[in-house]
Amino acid sequence: METQIILDAIVASAEGGCSPEPFEDALALLPNLLEEDMFVERAYARYLREVAGNKVMECCAVGDTDSADRIMSCIESILKLNARDDFDSYMLFMEWNRPPEKKFYQPRRHVLYPKVVVHLQDLADDELDFLSISMPPRTGKSTTCIFYLTWTMGRHPERANVMSGHSDKLTKGFHKEALSIITDPTYRFAEVFPKSELYDKSMADETLLLKGCNERFPTLTCRSIEGTLTGAVEVGRYALLYMDDLVEDREEALNVDRMDKLYSAYLNQLKDRMNDGAKQLFVATRWVPNDPIGRIEEQYARNPRYRFVAVPALDENGLSNFDYQYGLGFSTAYYEDMRDSLIDAGEDDSWAAKYMGDPYWMTGLMFPEDELRYYAELPDEECDMVVAVCDTKDRGTDYACQIVGYVYGDRHYIHSVVCDNRLPEVVEPRLKDSLIRNDVSLARYESNSAGGRVADDIQKACLDEGHVVKISKKFSTTNKETRILADSGWIKEHCYFRSDFPDADYKRFMSLLTHYTISGKNRYDDPPDAMSMYKRFVSSMRKAKVEPVKRFM
Repeated sequence: METQIILDAIVASAEGGCSPEPFEDALALLPNLLEEDMFVERAYARYLREVAGNKVMECCAVGDTDSADRIMSCIESILKLNARDDFDSYMLFMEWNRPPEKKFYQPRRHVLYPKVVVHLQDLADDELDFLSISMPPRTGKSTTCIFYLTWTMGRHPERANVMSGHSDKLTKGFHKEALSIITDPTYRFAEVFPKSELYDKSMADETLLLKGCNERFPTLTCRSIEGTLTGAVEVGRYALLYMDDLVEDREEALNVDRMDKLYSAYLNQLKDRMNDGAKQLFVATRWVPNDPIGRIEEQYARNPRYRFVAVPALDENGLSNFDYQYGLGFSTAYYEDMRDSLIDAGEDDSWAAKYMGDPYWMTGLMFPEDELRYYAELPDEECDMVVAVCDTKDRGTDYACQIVGYVYGDRHYIHSVVCDNRLPEVVEPRLKDSLIRNDVSLARYESNSAGGRVADDIQKACLDEGHVVKISKKFSTTNKETRILADSGWIKEHCYFRSDFPDADYKRFMSLLTHYTISGKNRYDDPPDAMSMYKRFVSSMRKAKVEPVKRFM
């Protein structure tokens, strides 16, 4: 605590002037704080680096190059001090002496640090057991992860790590790049890890042995998913199983049998080589929902120690996420052109998977966008009624999906949607508000699982606010997939969807609906299930037609 009090005073002094002395004083204290509390020291070090960077520019602006050089030397020393345990510092320090045009991380750091590096740090800090990263091609994901692999090796050379990919050519490239990072004198691996220098290597076996390793299982072994792994490799406790693009391309991904065999190979050739406590890092283009990452996510979606990161080419505002400094990366215009070209070629799924990290089944779509009906505004006349259905949820990753339909004869305008997978205490007030806001008079809630309780709670909450709605409960016993298939024709014929997506819920609802497939597994089927419920609810209210007939005696 005393060290932190002194550092706080030093930081205040550093912020107030343009002198190198406060940073030099801080350097004398940071090693002690690192011994006391690594995470607190890491926070101080990162902030001091930011302040120091600003002061360098201030010194240069007034021509004080001597002070600028001394402050730069302090930044370098802070990076070196933290490089062993802070991956961001490792990346910056490793390239400190490289020419600016040859640096990989610095021009990309403003994107890679918050979107990738922080997750890798959590994996190293034992916050996670599994991390997958999906990003568009040539945005730096593999190079970042190779740096991470060498960092992991340097920290614990005695632990055996494994890298695997779809082919020998790919793994040989990774082996060569890892070797370069460790031995290239323009990098500074030996300064960060002086006791972990290269002891031996084999280009044929694709292995690297650092000093202190277990010679039976090298510090790093690279093998393709098709290679012989049993008995030849092991992933040590807290070491890394790093997989990069196990699926080679789109053609392979669309082969269902191939995906089954590939997942089996992952389980029996890679995962079973892990010791208890080993970590997994999976980098890939997500081509289809049933690829290995998709199957792992389906199994571990509720496990907080499994994290699935996807960084799309374009952000929520339609702007490039990868417009790096110094003309590197890809502009918004580049991605817009790529999107338009792929869509014009009929490869919408390639754009969604390869560039947006959103794999779906292109073939066998139940509700493709061009087969649905849309509207811009509700009709002028008064509607016959406003009804709602809700596919409820309990705690878990499924979505609560409530649809509000405005009925005009046999036309049904899906005007308002709640599509939310947060906790019930967050979602249920939103369901109630939607019923009140749209003046819904009749609703049906699925009563499976927690649905019956939710229906009662929502009806009471509406009444408490002065809104009367009759909510019936329906327990579903029919096969969901069969029911959705049977009702799909009616939905496409009688339901109209908003051409403008008014909010995130509606956009999410339409994305999940239009990506629902009968050709493979669907991660979420709540929107099509809710639409099927809607069809059956309104059909049950249809009035019977009575005609007199002549009675025969």
